[in-house]
Amino acid sequence: MSYLLVFLFGGVGCILRYLMGPFVQRCFEGMMFPIGTFCVNMLGCFVIGLLGQLSESKGFFQGDMRAAFFIGLLGGFTTFSSFGFETFNLLRDGQFLYATANAVGQLVLGITFVWLGFALGRLL
Repeated sequence: MSYLLVFLFGGVGCILRYLMGPFVQRCFEGMMFPIGTFCVNMLGCFVIGLLGQLSESKGFFQGDMRAAFFIGLLGGFTTFSSFGFETFNLLRDGQFLYATANAVGQLVLGITFVWLGFALGRLL
């Protein structure tokens, strides 16, 4: 059942991202900064923080529904929210080295791998 919920909620998250990103970008017509993606990522981070706290303190979103919202809906909307939430949890747990490695590693290596993929694509 959890697979089906993650699948369905993931589809909803993808559609929301598909609608919101370009809508926000159009609101700032002519801006070169990717404000649509930026806003999607920040909203996803806010929502996963809110739901994470409600899950821990109030017992909301347990089991299949937690997977549906956290992995499905927010994963379809933006995986950046998972990155932010996991890094926050490392910081909160005092794992500063791991938090730093996660944040810097994903940003630097992520951009590096985009460049490598782009470079490989030129060769093909």
